[in-house]
Amino acid sequence: MSTLRVTAEVLTVHEHPDADALELAQVGLYRAVVAKGRYRTGDFAVYIPEQAVLPAGLIEELGLTGRLAGSSADRVKAVRLRGELSQGLVCNPRALDGVDLELAAKEGTDFAERLGITKWVPQVPTHMSGDVEAAPRLLPWTDIENLHRHPDIFEPGEPVVLTEKLHGTACLVTYLADEDRVLVSSKGFGAKGLALVEAEHNVYWRAVRGHGVPEVAARVAARLGATRVGVFGEVYGAGVQDLAYGADARTTGPGFAVFDVSAEVGGQVRWLEPAEVAEVLGGDLPLVPTLYEGPYDQAAVVALAEGRETVSGRDLHLREGVVVRASTGRYSPVTGGRAIAKSVSPAYLTRKNGTEYE
Repeated sequence: MSTLRVTAEVLTVHEHPDADALELAQVGLYRAVVAKGRYRTGDFAVYIPEQAVLPAGLIEELGLTGRLAGSSADRVKAVRLRGELSQGLVCNPRALDGVDLELAAKEGTDFAERLGITKWVPQVPTHMSGDVEAAPRLLPWTDIENLHRHPDIFEPGEPVVLTEKLHGTACLVTYLADEDRVLVSSKGFGAKGLALVEAEHNVYWRAVRGHGVPEVAARVAARLGATRVGVFGEVYGAGVQDLAYGADARTTGPGFAVFDVSAEVGGQVRWLEPAEVAEVLGGDLPLVPTLYEGPYDQAAVVALAEGRETVSGRDLHLREGVVVRASTGRYSPVTGGRAIAKSVSPAYLTRKNGTEYE
């Protein structure tokens, strides 16, 4: 998931092709269905993104009682309304009456706390949880922002690499060269500086041991002269999420595919560039599939987010989306870090009975 922020945004309003009483309010590359005539292009309004959990009073005020997702009908989720994908909510909550939304948009004010909006955190199954320990030396992973919310991360024509985004659970592995041991964590625990204590039933440790990640990380550390090496991969298969890619984490073992590597050399931590990741791993660990390398084209990236998965080699189900990175691993002032973003398939967002464990 990306960072949850509730912000004021300038709107571009489009006609709804199949509903006389509805229109589409665009924020970034997102479009949200709104009542016709409620907004005009150039207006400022509050945008509440997907995965936001709304308080009961705001739900009632917006006329959304019983219409949102989740067991409590309080979570914003992508839906199709009269055939058009609607992502997030565009509104003007009474709690912000008198607020200069144009100024708030320029300043990037986050209204989440003021409106009582929180980020949805899915319940973690037992086999994906476990005992934890403090891990101050764990190399961190950061959430990837959505290209649709931040369309200016990349410059047209700049060299990029697109990889397939897998629907599993992110696994954080840090190899400590001076101790010759590994720390293993999930994205959720890793964000809190915690590592999972090794346990036979734990799906992260099963994936790490089953694919020989510690041994590979040790070789990478020796090659780079690194104090620490971070190997970040997606653990997947039946028993992990609803898209399994032909693997079965309950029987034959979870699948594992590396999507990033970082290394601490001379006291500085850096992310390896896409080509360097493949080189240092040398085929010893599976990688997420590369779908495209070349000049950046926004429309082409969004198109490649759709389609069928390529992980299994058997076209088993839909594709979750893509992750796009600058080939050079450059800094982005938009993200405040690496130039990296994701684009998620509408079919994935609106599928039925999907799971979203972290």
